[in-house]
Amino acid sequence: MTARKSWIWAAALVMSGAILGGWLVANEKLLRSTLKIAQSAITTNDAHAQNSQEPLVSPTEARERDFYAPNSETLRPDEMRVIACGTGMPTPRPAQGAACFLVELGNGEKFLFDIGEGSVERLFGLQIPTAFLDKVFIGHLHGDHFGDIGALYVAGGIAGRFTPLRIWGPSGATPELGTAAAIDAMEKMFAWDLAGRLGQTDVRGFATDVTEFDYKKVQVVYEENGVTIKSFPAIHAIDGSVSYRLEWNGLSFVFSSDTYPNKWFIEEAKDADLVVHEAFIAVPDLVARYGLTPEAALQVGTQIHTAPEAFGKVMSNLKPRLAVAYHFWTGIDSTPGVFERIRTTYDGPLSLAQDYMVWNVTKDEIRTRMTFLDHESWNPPVAYAAEPVDPDDLVGYSPLIEAGRWDVDDVLRPIYQEASEALGREFPYPEN
Repeated sequence: MTARKSWIWAAALVMSGAILGGWLVANEKLLRSTLKIAQSAITTNDAHAQNSQEPLVSPTEARERDFYAPNSETLRPDEMRVIACGTGMPTPRPAQGAACFLVELGNGEKFLFDIGEGSVERLFGLQIPTAFLDKVFIGHLHGDHFGDIGALYVAGGIAGRFTPLRIWGPSGATPELGTAAAIDAMEKMFAWDLAGRLGQTDVRGFATDVTEFDYKKVQVVYEENGVTIKSFPAIHAIDGSVSYRLEWNGLSFVFSSDTYPNKWFIEEAKDADLVVHEAFIAVPDLVARYGLTPEAALQVGTQIHTAPEAFGKVMSNLKPRLAVAYHFWTGIDSTPGVFERIRTTYDGPLSLAQDYMVWNVTKDEIRTRMTFLDHESWNPPVAYAAEPVDPDDLVGYSPLIEAGRWDVDDVLRPIYQEASEALGREFPYPEN
C-alpha cells in the first residue's frame, strides 16, 4: 500500500507541474505584467524608505579632503604644516627635486630647510607669495642641498619679494668653504642679471642677508616671534655640515640635512614631533641603478650618508611621534627596498617622503597627505606693492647695439595706446 501511495503522489505532482507549466506558457504576458507591478512596488517602497532618511553626506556641500590643495586651508594658530619640496638624489629627475622642506607655522612664519635643485619650481607650484619665502636654512653646501638658492634669489625677486633674501648656513673649515663665501659668489654670478633689470623693474629683492655661524657649536641661530631654531654639527663629506631643530608653540621639527648617524643628532632630536632624516638609497640600487662601483656604493651609501638600516636604528632610539625618511628615489622599484631595510631596525610611525607630501602637526595628531596642484599655475600672488623705478638707473645699450634695432614701432605704439585707454593714464611711447 505504501509503495502504491508514493507512486500516486509522484504522478499527481508531475501532472500538477505539467498543468502549471502549461498555464505559465499560455499566460506569459500576464505573468510578466504581474512581476513588473510587484517589482515597481518594491522599488517604490525602497525609494520612500531611503528618502525618509537623512543622507550621510551632503549632495552639495564640500567634504573634507584626503589630499592637500594649495591655498585651500587656513592654518590654525596652533598648527604646523610641513611640505616636502624636494626629497630626491643629487642628480635631478622630473619626479623629484633635491632636498627642501618648507615649514609653515600658525603665526604666519615660514622657513625653508635646504633648497636643492628643482625645489623652487615646487615652491612656486604651492602659490605662496615669495615675500613670505624669505628665510632659508642651509645644512651644507652640496648642490643638491643649496643648488636652487640662485633660482629663489632671482625668481623670488622678480615675483614679489622686495626685501633681501635671508640665509643662514654653516661656516667651513676655511673661509672660502663657508656659506658667506658661497652666497657672495652667487650674487657675483648674477651681476649681469641684476644690471639688466635696473631702472626697469623693482629690484629691491635682489639682495641677501647672510648669517654664517660656527658649524662646530650646538647653538641657537634664530629666535624671533616665538620661534627658536638651533643648529648642531653633522658628519657629512667634510667639516661644515649641520642639522637643525625648530621649536614653536610646543611643537618641534628636526631636519638632518645630510649626515652620518651622530651623537649630536641623538641628543638634539629627543622628544621631537616630526623628525626628518636622510635614509639614502640602498647600496644594491646604487650599484645596479645609480651606476656606482661596489666600492663607491658602500662608501657613499653607508659612510657618507645614513643607510636605511642605520636610519631605523636612530629612530628606534629617538622614538619620535613621526619619523620621516628622505633622500632616495621613490618608485615601485626602489621604495620597497628602503622600507624593508628600515623595518629591520625600526617598527614605529614612519613616512617615506615624496615630493609634495604634507604633514599637518598639532599636539593632538599628525596628519599625512599628498598635495594636488595646478601644474600650469602662473606666478604666486604678490603680497606687497612694487615701487616705481628710477629711469636714471637704466644701464641701457652701447651705441653699437642700439643701432641694431629694427623698426617695429608701427605694431608697438598701439600696445601703449591700448594700455593708456584701459588704465586711464598716459603711457608715452619711448623714443629711442
